Amino acid sequence: MQNKSRLLYILNLLYHESDEDHSITITQILERLQQAKIESNRRTVAHDLKVLADNGFDVVCNKSRQNQYFIGDRQFELPELKLLVDAVQASKFISTKKSKVLIDKLSALTSVHQSDELNRQLYVDKQVKSNNEAIYYTVDLLHSAINTKKQVEFKYYEYNQHKKKVYKHNGKVYVFSPYGLMWNNDSYYVIGYCKSHDKIIKFRVDRIAHPKISQAPSVPQPDDFNIAEYSRTVFQMFEDETHEVVLECRNTLMKTIIDRFGDDVETEPAGKEHFKATVTASTSNTFFGWVFSFGGDMRIIAPQEVKERYHTIIKSSLK
Repeated sequence: MQNKSRLLYILNLLYHESDEDHSITITQILERLQQAKIESNRRTVAHDLKVLADNGFDVVCNKSRQNQYFIGDRQFELPELKLLVDAVQASKFISTKKSKVLIDKLSALTSVHQSDELNRQLYVDKQVKSNNEAIYYTVDLLHSAINTKKQVEFKYYEYNQHKKKVYKHNGKVYVFSPYGLMWNNDSYYVIGYCKSHDKIIKFRVDRIAHPKISQAPSVPQPDDFNIAEYSRTVFQMFEDETHEVVLECRNTLMKTIIDRFGDDVETEPAGKEHFKATVTASTSNTFFGWVFSFGGDMRIIAPQEVKERYHTIIKSSLK
């Protein structure tokens, strides 16, 4: 029992207090074991270090007058942890409270010396964090429903003019068959078939209230349904009538078109300074606003009905 306690203590010491820049000598290990009232000597500690290395732990030894040891390879490298911490801090979807909890857990995956580097000051302009602490349990519940092919039931809320949460349709319970979850524009959405709408739609996960898994089997996902294609079509998560739209864009906007519609988007030159892009998009006001944001460097040239609707909206906004 003493041997097992000593072995675990040494492993914990190396894992949390050593890295490539902070190694530990056998003398230091002996001092810590003595403080913990665990019997040991240089021979037993050296043997324990070998046992750890033989069992897959990357115990690295810098050979010198006093051999120095540290944990080398870890489940996550420090640059990977920094990237994950930045993603957590920048995400609106993750609440401030939960962000701190998650970063503390990520920090525990490296040494105490390197964990200080994870206290990163990443600033995001006008960052707004969610205050819905239940969202993590909702995501878990939705994944369970997807895996077991069950329907879910929930209420859905929005905000009124007084910034108060109110249930849509007077607290109506939605019956929903979830097919998948998608993160778009820093918000989490669940996509699936809604019984009352009689079609595939999406809901923002952070606005779902009182979800529960039903015992009823979900409505099967259509064989030809593709979530990635759906997300591309439902432009910026605002649904409207879908059209194949031809855009004429200045050449400098090619990267913007590819970022938005993918590198397989259909394009062709349109003179020396412009190109045409044929895209499938939900022609909502959000789409029109996106086109307008390029200040004339992008314009809709077909179909005529979409072009006319765009011009009508622009004119009405100037009144």
